[in-house]
Amino acid sequence: MKTISRRTFVRSSALLAAASTLPIRQPAFAELTEAGGAPSPIRLGVASYTFRNFQRAQMITWMKQLNITGLNAKDTKDHLPMDPTAEAQAVSDYEANGIHLHAVGAIYFQKDDDDDIRAKFEYCKRAGVKVIVAGDPAPATLPRVEKFVKEYDIKIAIHNHGPEDKIFPSPLDVLKFVKSMDPRMGCCIDVGHCMRAGTDVVEAIHAAGPRLFNMHIKDLTNFTSKESQVAVGEGKMPIRQIFEALTRIKYPGWVDLEYEIHADDPMPGVTESFAYMRGVLSGMGYNPRA
Repeated sequence: MKTISRRTFVRSSALLAAASTLPIRQPAFAELTEAGGAPSPIRLGVASYTFRNFQRAQMITWMKQLNITGLNAKDTKDHLPMDPTAEAQAVSDYEANGIHLHAVGAIYFQKDDDDDIRAKFEYCKRAGVKVIVAGDPAPATLPRVEKFVKEYDIKIAIHNHGPEDKIFPSPLDVLKFVKSMDPRMGCCIDVGHCMRAGTDVVEAIHAAGPRLFNMHIKDLTNFTSKESQVAVGEGKMPIRQIFEALTRIKYPGWVDLEYEIHADDPMPGVTESFAYMRGVLSGMGYNPRA
């Protein structure tokens, strides 16, 4: 099957980035979806950490411009506060703007304590979310976390954090800990950290299979350097192969862009990243509507 040229991606990305502050940006994305094709099995979303320096209202505005409706929300700024009243207002704002909260986190489980863990599951339950992205939980807490997974019917997706993480550098390390636990104990594959840990991300997707509950997508120019992150499509990440692997395992979750650079001006890189990923999906024969 013919792939879309790099020149096409760059040209489309530049046009979209140039229009990023205009109210008429959204039709540019509509044009990308008019080519037809089968519905995409890949659902593109965004991790709210991408917009960590901005308030919820601005993030909602940008998500509308991007035509992205899926959000993995974190308790940063006012994106999804832990306070029940403030959280309820955030959930209401998202619902009013057609934004679907599909995951929360990363949330950290460092205490082997019922009250601490229950509070975090209640936070997720109030938001109506069925996936918690867990950042580096202490292994000793996992049996207790599993107990709450069963009680609340909420999945735990342990996020791998690369070679700096001494416990969960790779998704394969996550799987070693959860393989004999409840099937709702699984992983969130961060593709950048996965590759930096020396694990082929496509192989990790197949290894995780039904225990893969969330994906954080990004791109790197150097798989040994955390600081080499760039907009998706500008680096070496095998985006098409990742999408093909997710399709083969019938992954039901979301692929969330986690753009960790240019925190004070994220939209040019975010816009380019989504344009590139939609172009890949279009090249695979799918309608790249998020």
